[in-house]
Amino acid sequence: MKISVFVPEYGVIEAVTPPFRSFNTANEFLTTFGKKPVFHVEYVGLNEYVPANNGEYTIKTDRLLKDVTHTDLLIIPPTFGDTDKGIQANLEAIPYFTKLYANGAQLASLCIGAFLLAETGLLNGKKCSTHWAHIEEFREKYPEVEVADGAIITEHDNIYSSGGASSLWNLILYLIEKFSDRETAVMISKYFALDMGRDSQSQFAIFRGQRSHEDSEIQLVQDYIEAHYEEKITVECLANLINASRRTFERRFKAATNNTPIEYTQRVRIEAAKKFFEASRKNVSEIMFDVGYTDTKAFRDIFKKITGLTPIEYRNKFARVGYEV
Repeated sequence: MKISVFVPEYGVIEAVTPPFRSFNTANEFLTTFGKKPVFHVEYVGLNEYVPANNGEYTIKTDRLLKDVTHTDLLIIPPTFGDTDKGIQANLEAIPYFTKLYANGAQLASLCIGAFLLAETGLLNGKKCSTHWAHIEEFREKYPEVEVADGAIITEHDNIYSSGGASSLWNLILYLIEKFSDRETAVMISKYFALDMGRDSQSQFAIFRGQRSHEDSEIQLVQDYIEAHYEEKITVECLANLINASRRTFERRFKAATNNTPIEYTQRVRIEAAKKFFEASRKNVSEIMFDVGYTDTKAFRDIFKKITGLTPIEYRNKFARVGYEV
């Protein structure tokens, strides 16, 4: 199986090298197991020597992308820094991605490599994962793509994508298992000390509130929620702030923030709770009351829905000081 790892101009070296190393290491394990190596891995790019990160590194490619007429899997790592600049630096590659897919290649984007993949139009009408911090930017730029919020891996019509940062390893393990076997994928996870079981990046996400819209009245409501999240907040109260009917207010709020008012309030409260768990010694009940909840089960259920972890699991994982359950 031929695997081509695209080396984007000013790519992130920490994302470019893992697939190359992993698939080659998988071959070594397959040989150890008495099996034939499966993967032929190469670096491809627009130039023979490609700068990575902020020009701190240079990667030598094995072939130029224009010379690749066929590959089984093309992996598209993220670019470094501003996504628009990354797209502009690699615009020449986009038609080649489309052509290779038309010729039968499968495509896989890593982290915000999804921006380069989305430029092809091949993701339109499909689900896609990307780094949680860039989801709103991605939605604005590519409204025809369905972002799988919080997902580690998506797969649709031989197109794969991964969530943020270290989530790329989960996609690599998935592809190794799919194209070789489970035993090899497990060995790779052990060799690189990776967690095969993680299926969500929600626990790492930081909710900043969607502020890129231009509805100034809705922004005032967002300010109110973020300043009074510990209080009892009703939709009617929020609608009255801008003298709108409940129905009109809910429609405007959803259009502006991509959340209902209730969802937005929940996310603000849970984000506040996360910060308390990370930095204070308060117990779960104290923090629950501090962020506006009075029902333990409701707080636990909403917290787990948003973060993927229970309050205790989150505290034990991210607290600055040690706790005992």
